[in-house]
Amino acid sequence: MAEEFGVRSVEVDLGGKRALVTGGASGIGRACAVRLAQAGARVAVLDLDGEGARKVAREIGGEAIEADLSDLEAVGELGISADIVVNNAGLQHVAPVEEFPPELFTKIIRIMLEAPFLLVRQALPGMYERGWGRVVNISSIHGLVASEYKSAYVAAKHGLEGFSKVLALEGGPKGVTSNCICPSYVRTPLVEGQISEQARRHGIPESEVIEKIMLAEPAIKRLVEPEEVAEMVLYLCSPAASFINGASLTIDGGSTAR
Repeated sequence: MAEEFGVRSVEVDLGGKRALVTGGASGIGRACAVRLAQAGARVAVLDLDGEGARKVAREIGGEAIEADLSDLEAVGELGISADIVVNNAGLQHVAPVEEFPPELFTKIIRIMLEAPFLLVRQALPGMYERGWGRVVNISSIHGLVASEYKSAYVAAKHGLEGFSKVLALEGGPKGVTSNCICPSYVRTPLVEGQISEQARRHGIPESEVIEKIMLAEPAIKRLVEPEEVAEMVLYLCSPAASFINGASLTIDGGSTAR
């Protein structure tokens, strides 16, 4: 897919490495799992959608982990051991603050901030022992800027950015890097699921949401493809990226350049 956009795929050998990708049953997570496996990594695909995770795992010769990341007690008992952790799982809800359900706000923070902390916490001792590890957090431009009606998502992504930077400082001397990738709207089920609510909140037809809302800011007028994010993940796992640590790398067509 990267070739279609004039991007030459990174050639990286991850043979012997173990990777964990959350939200790996579809969208960005699936693309990351596939790309890491193509590079030789043994990939564990974690998702609430167990059948979806097993399907991807079968396709790439990996393993599936069915887990609810909002159940923090269960997450803490997963016993994760990995050289690469890609924190990707997430969900979205669009509503103004005064209408935002508190229980859903808490759930989004759990899945998108607390669960990544618990998963990385489990993997770090092994990474430190081996002197090599890569934590790649799939953030968003909403980890850098904000939009109306997305208080929980924006708060979680901003928190993930901060956690990633702390981990970069702690892990760097021990051979473990931590970085965030910040895409704008990606062509995924998560984004497609927002269209009807975005239309209602902004008072426009659903057919106009992509053009008027999602593509209003980027200079390049298209959605990001999941495979483009996956290429960046792979690059951050490559020797060429060994000095990239504590960074927030945008894939946004210029959205945050304004």
